[in-house]
Amino acid sequence: QTKTGIALLYDEVSENAYDIRLKLTKEVLTIQKQDVVCVSGSDHSANHRTVTLRRQPVGGLGLSIKGGAEHKVPVVISKIFKDQAAEQTGMLFIGDAIIQVNGINVESATHEEVVHLLRNAGDEVTITVQYLREAPSFLKLPLGSPGPSSDHSSGTSSPLFDSGLHLNGNSTNTAPSSPSSPIANEPKYEKRWLDTLSVPLSMARISRYKTGTDKLRSNAFEVLALDGVSTGILQFYTAQESADWLRAMSTNISDLTLQNMKMANKCCSPSDQVIHMGWVNERLEGTDSSQLYKFKFLALKGSSFYIFSTPPVSTLDWVRAEKIYNLCEVLFKIHKLWLADDCWLQANLYLGIHQDFDLEDQRPYCFSVMVGHGKSHYFNVELGSELAMWEKSFQRAIFLEVQRTGSKTYMCSWQGDTLCFTVDFALGFTCFDSKTKNVLWRFKFSQLKGSSDDGKTRVKLLFQNVDTKQIETKELEFQDLTAVLHCIHSFIAAKVASVDPVFIDSQSIARKYMYSN
Repeated sequence: QTKTGIALLYDEVSENAYDIRLKLTKEVLTIQKQDVVCVSGSDHSANHRTVTLRRQPVGGLGLSIKGGAEHKVPVVISKIFKDQAAEQTGMLFIGDAIIQVNGINVESATHEEVVHLLRNAGDEVTITVQYLREAPSFLKLPLGSPGPSSDHSSGTSSPLFDSGLHLNGNSTNTAPSSPSSPIANEPKYEKRWLDTLSVPLSMARISRYKTGTDKLRSNAFEVLALDGVSTGILQFYTAQESADWLRAMSTNISDLTLQNMKMANKCCSPSDQVIHMGWVNERLEGTDSSQLYKFKFLALKGSSFYIFSTPPVSTLDWVRAEKIYNLCEVLFKIHKLWLADDCWLQANLYLGIHQDFDLEDQRPYCFSVMVGHGKSHYFNVELGSELAMWEKSFQRAIFLEVQRTGSKTYMCSWQGDTLCFTVDFALGFTCFDSKTKNVLWRFKFSQLKGSSDDGKTRVKLLFQNVDTKQIETKELEFQDLTAVLHCIHSFIAAKVASVDPVFIDSQSIARKYMYSN
């Protein structure tokens, strides 16, 4: 159930990355950093340790160092040699930053200055160290981490020079000195992974994009908790590792969302259930080529499609949505998928509704929801599996709503007469006089052979007469033509699905490509 692994935490300000360990459970992502802790004895300042080393004729101080002020990092211990002076103290660790040598502060000293001090410090060298929890990854320090081989850094060389102090320095003493061994009652130290940040995954969101751009981070992403706490940018050594962690975290977030939905549905009537909800990025209207996106939380519940800026946590939150649309009057449309060979698929729904979106943005996994008065919302998700889920959920929510509603009636006019136009799941289309209620004409769904509209208010519906086989044209004018056309689309699609569910599934663009991918 728990997934662990080594990654890097990238700091955008310093442009350095630090080794961290990730621990993922069903509900929480924990970030751990290595530190040296006192495990026995009475040392209260585990932060600073002062250690006396006795230089040995063979092996010297038994350590190597790296870094220095010229690299904007402290001098750190990069190697500790087995059974030699440094290791025998039991108090020094790879990653310890050297703060003092024989009482002289070296925090802002260069590499060469520290090497010179240590080499010429005589047979007894007293050093004060502090473990560098955020050692930049360019130091290429082996993690030497507890647990199975998680040392990503071994075998790679650093641009920084390793100065070995395990060679004989300027020792005046030629007799073998007693080893620097720990005294019985001295404090004992260990290097351990310590929790530094825990991010709850319930309603959390993941972003692979550099803030305010369409640029995908390379093998990296950040996780943001519901309260806005961020993990920072998590970087992985390979694309495969990045994809594995992304999938694992997304799965856990989805599972928790499902739990939240089940909880919410206990308080809702059968006709007002949550079908699906989750985070997306919405492209802001009127943005220039930089294509700015903003996190939005979408929900399909009962008869409505909701857009929130933050997830609804209580029953009261549902009325606080930024936008609410009737599901019969929206049209879901997939725009773009990233295929295995990295080419784009410009996807059209099987009824081929005319679309004039410019599809120049660089993000894969985009869909739009067209709403009334010709308006639309353009969204993007992080994974193909999420896109497939939204496609399936919109279909299901719309079909359920059509079957629940049964029929929708709209006011319309033609040649000065006020009429009513009804779309009915069982009967098809009916047009009647709004005053006298006299039926002017009625056609089944199967009789609709085509339509054309002026993009504003007028539509021509072409029906085939059952007896004469002739096409009859019916012209109508609506206040919100888009909503009516979407409603016709929803009812026909639901009718097809009720007769031939396999056909609808075969039209699933996202699923077809995601699962072959």
